Amino acid sequence: MSRQYRVVVAEDHTILREGLRAIFAPEPEFEVVGEATDGREAIQRAEELTPDLLLLDLSMPRTSGLDALQAIKRASPATQVLVLTVHKTEEYVSAALQAGADGYVLKDSSAAELLLAVRSVLAGERYLCAPIAGQVVAGFLGPKAGSTFELLSAREREVLKLIAEGYRNREIGDYLCISPKTVEKHRASLMDKLNLRTVAALTTYAIDRGLVVR
Repeated sequence: MSRQYRVVVAEDHTILREGLRAIFAPEPEFEVVGEATDGREAIQRAEELTPDLLLLDLSMPRTSGLDALQAIKRASPATQVLVLTVHKTEEYVSAALQAGADGYVLKDSSAAELLLAVRSVLAGERYLCAPIAGQVVAGFLGPKAGSTFELLSAREREVLKLIAEGYRNREIGDYLCISPKTVEKHRASLMDKLNLRTVAALTTYAIDRGLVVR
């Protein structure tokens, strides 16, 4: 009997999780053993289940998939992580690959391509869907441009996302296990680095960068 691979699906939309389960269901080599609806749950599932593959969305509530990716790799080094996302920008692709993603597939890909990507990363290969592969090559060959987003620390990005989702300083502090005063320092640093002065401006910036989906 051939090996059966254990899969965890991390995606905050129920209908998409059900759709992904339906794609895997006819394939006897795969078993979906768990689900996660945000980045923190994805880390927990990786720790608890040590799956062979974790299918990871990048845009999820509170803790994003991108922030969770490095933690998942630390928690379960043997788990292959395949990013499944709508984000096509070089900024996101680069960040995901640097964080340890084993593959990157866009949500408008076909089910056949998704399964090809899954089998490729489980075989130890790096998989990029065609539009992303072309973009990576173009980015490698072309001039490098700086980004204000790159100036932000991982913690500042977490705080930015939570601010944009409408959480107050105390709620952010409780979620990140830091004091409200520390949250306020991060907020001030964000405004200074991004040259933005209001919560509305920070929220718009977060939405433009794909940290928050509206």
